[in-house]
Amino acid sequence: MTTTESADTRADTPACYRHPKRETYVRCTRCDRYACPDCLRAAAVGQHCVECVREGSKSVRQPRTVAGSRVGATAVATYCLIGINILAYIGELARPSTVNRFATLGEGLMRDGNLYVYGGHPIPGFQVVGIAHGEWYRLITGFFLHLQPSQGIGIGHIIFNMAALWVLGRAVEPLLGSLRFVIVYLLSGVGGSVLVYLLAPQTVTVGASGAIFGITAAYFVLSRRTSINVSYADRLIFSSLIWLVLSAWFASWQGHLGGLVAGGVITLAYVYAPARQRTVLQVAATAAMVALFVVAVILRTRQLGG
Repeated sequence: MTTTESADTRADTPACYRHPKRETYVRCTRCDRYACPDCLRAAAVGQHCVECVREGSKSVRQPRTVAGSRVGATAVATYCLIGINILAYIGELARPSTVNRFATLGEGLMRDGNLYVYGGHPIPGFQVVGIAHGEWYRLITGFFLHLQPSQGIGIGHIIFNMAALWVLGRAVEPLLGSLRFVIVYLLSGVGGSVLVYLLAPQTVTVGASGAIFGITAAYFVLSRRTSINVSYADRLIFSSLIWLVLSAWFASWQGHLGGLVAGGVITLAYVYAPARQRTVLQVAATAAMVALFVVAVILRTRQLGG
């Protein structure tokens, strides 16, 4: 055989479409291109090249949870929320006046960084503060703060709440998705703050308990929707209701109840929305709850003369 004939023979030998120097006689059963073993993937019928596998995966519907979240999502938002609460607590320890400045409070008097009960009449030398007087941010900042070591149960306040968030968040967030989970957490916390403002505007409250109660309600709703851990969820919600009653003697039951109701209602809207209109209905439910909170706060503020 001459050199020319050998070259012609090599030129006629099929080669991998991605690796021209690799000889192969195997073709992709989908696009019929020659491909080497490194560029082929086993399929239900024959083998597919990596390009066809990539194109095929685009048309495959990804599995979703009952709330529309991607299956297998991690609890990254839970860890972030725990981190934010811990950082806020460190800030409290470094500057104790932070609590009086950002705690949930409808209306009160402040002087030299200290808060006093507001009796409805301004006092010379005291600053009128609170949600009713333009400090709407207290509706949110209050549930990122906790009792200081010298108050009440002290550091146990944040330890208990963060432990509950750690356990519940890792169960709820993968089913709701990180974005929906954060929204449920925030709406539950705000719901608790709003109910405190409506029923006990002169009360100073701090703590993530309202948001935790909301996540508890979310877990209960999800367990009913998915039929997963139903008995455990029943015991959990029953224990929460008992704690809600007991907390009336030493904590803000209004904040707990507001968070429980808000978290349960918004989760119901998220997980029972029909799949085809899921996103639209979830956005509408979120907007409706936010609007309800805004209207309630505005009306209460007018009653208080703010």
